[in-house]
This record gives sequence, C-alpha cells and structure tokens, in this order.
Amino acid sequence: MTLEKVREVFQEAVQVWSYVTPLTFTEVQAGPADITIDFTRYEHGDKLPFDGPGGILAHAFFPRTHRQGEVHFDYDEQWTLGNDLGTDLLQVAVHELGHTLGLHHSSAPGSVMSPYYIYSYPLQLSKDDESRIQSLYGVKVTPPRKEPELDTNEIMIIPDACNTDFDAVSMIRGELFFFKSGYVWRIRDGRLQDGYPALASRHWRGIPYNIDAAYEDTSGNIWFFKDQNYWVYDAEKQISGPDSVHRLGLPVDNIQAALLWGEGKTQKVYFFKGENYWRFNPQENWVDMSYARTMVDWRGIPNDIDAAFRDRSGVAHFLKGKQYWKFDSMDIKAFKGYPRYIGMDFFDCPAHKYH
Repeated sequence: MTLEKVREVFQEAVQVWSYVTPLTFTEVQAGPADITIDFTRYEHGDKLPFDGPGGILAHAFFPRTHRQGEVHFDYDEQWTLGNDLGTDLLQVAVHELGHTLGLHHSSAPGSVMSPYYIYSYPLQLSKDDESRIQSLYGVKVTPPRKEPELDTNEIMIIPDACNTDFDAVSMIRGELFFFKSGYVWRIRDGRLQDGYPALASRHWRGIPYNIDAAYEDTSGNIWFFKDQNYWVYDAEKQISGPDSVHRLGLPVDNIQAALLWGEGKTQKVYFFKGENYWRFNPQENWVDMSYARTMVDWRGIPNDIDAAFRDRSGVAHFLKGKQYWKFDSMDIKAFKGYPRYIGMDFFDCPAHKYH
C-alpha cells in the first residue's frame, strides 16, 4: 500500500467520526498535533511492544493521559483495504481513532469499538458507536443543502426509482449505486440510505451528466463512461479523464453497460452496446479485438441492456427498462424466474405499480 493510499485511508477514517459529530480534522505535516500516527515494530518506546504479524494490530492512548493522541500501528501486519486478504487498515484506523477521542471498547453487536478484529465491509458505525461519540462531542447539525442553480429555466425533476430505467449501476466499495439523469441512489445491505437520491456530483465532482456506464475495478478505482470518453476516480478524487474510449481499443462510442466479471486472473471487463459486447483486459488496458461477440453468448439476456453489475456474491445482473435479469455462471444463461422488477426488489416499490 502506497504512502498516498495510507494518507487517504486516514482521511476517510477521521471522516467517519466527523460525519456524526461537530468534530473537524485537518492534516498537518509538522508542528504540534492533537493526533499523531505512526507505523512501528516490536519495542518502540511506550512499553507496549508489538509482536510481528498477527496478535496485536495497533494501540492508541486516551485523552488526558501522558501520551494522549498517539496512535501506533504494527508495521509488520499485512495491511489491506476493502478485502479480507489481510488486516483492513480503515477498520483498525477508525477503531483506534475512537480510542484517541475517548471511546472504550464496546460489546454491542456490530460496533467498530469491539475489542476483537472482525472484518466487515463496508465499514459503518453502529448505533452504539454513534450515541457514545455524540455523548462526548454532541450531534452534528447540517444546514439544508442548497441545490446548484441552473443557468436556464429548465426544471430538474428527480426520477422516480419505481418508474424509471437507469443509466448505469455499479457496486462501489461494497455498496450499490444506481445512476439516472445526474442523480444517484445508494443502497447498503439492501436498504436505501438516508439523503438519497442525491446529485452524483456530490460524490464525484466533475462527473458527466447522464453517464452511460460505470464499474469499479479490482484496485477500487471507479470508471465512468459518457459518449466517447471515460473518467477514472479513486474514491471521490478524479485521477484521470476525460480520455477517449478508443485509447482502450474500443471500436465504438456510447457503450450502454460495463461489467467486471470472472474470478482471479480470468477476471475481465465486458462492454455492451446493442447486440454486441467486447472483452477488455485490465492487465493490458486494451480490448481483445478477437472477442467482439454478440449477446447470443449471454443466453436469456436481451439486447440493448441499460446497465450491468456484479453483486457482492459475484452474480452478474443485467438491467433493461424497469426489469433485470440474474445470470447463472454455471449454466451460462439467465436464472429461471427472471426478469423481475428493479423497483420491487431494490426500492421496495409496491407491486401494483407493475400490473
């Protein structure tokens, strides 16, 4: 994990606590600081030595103690992000920062302050975490958000998720995002999150209006496609784009869907348009032109799909209009019982809307 990625993890970790309290955090490179972070090994001067890989992951010191604000991480751990192949740095960072803010361990189910490391993604505070930190620092009061004024007299209407198709859908950091007409719906653990739909630009500044497709790659970067261009974001930070899709070897513009699919080294990205699809090799950053095929290969999936995504269990979903299909990777065809209605299954829309 690069130094820049580590810094971004800690920026996200402090935001977890500032999101529910009036606390604000500012990174400083030198001089006095309320919280200091260090990666170190074995004995490191505080009489609480680390023990190499496994065992003690990190420790922190409470307010009003002689080392208050210090957070130490065991350098020898296999730190990862967003997977269970090692120890998730974000999860441990949020936990240890909780200690520096005054929180003790908690036995409440799902608490990030549990004394035992249990991988959980996406990370979120439990109600117990929120109430305890707010008892120390108060509740964050957020003024009503003013939507940007338009340069014309056009009225922006928020689409009805129960009665619309979608421009794109993607699983991002373990959460499902539906995109339509500049807005995004965010679903976590099967539940639409408060404050959504919201403008997609609230998360990804500079994202084009009415995107055509989106997917998250294996490194956690998010790719957005619109007309003949694509953009790449690391979390909410734009790192490239707009660049032409032809730089990827795509022979067409205006793709309709993008799907990361497969396992391990066989994992590829599939771009869809009309009755055709292309396979993109992320390692070579190029489309395999020998693999320009038709939708006949995806038995039971219609042409001209609107969006596609792979869920957390690896199952591919295809959307068209108000309906979606799940794809059986063993039988290489759509599951029986599909299509089903997007609104009913993802947004709890009443069945009478579809009869």
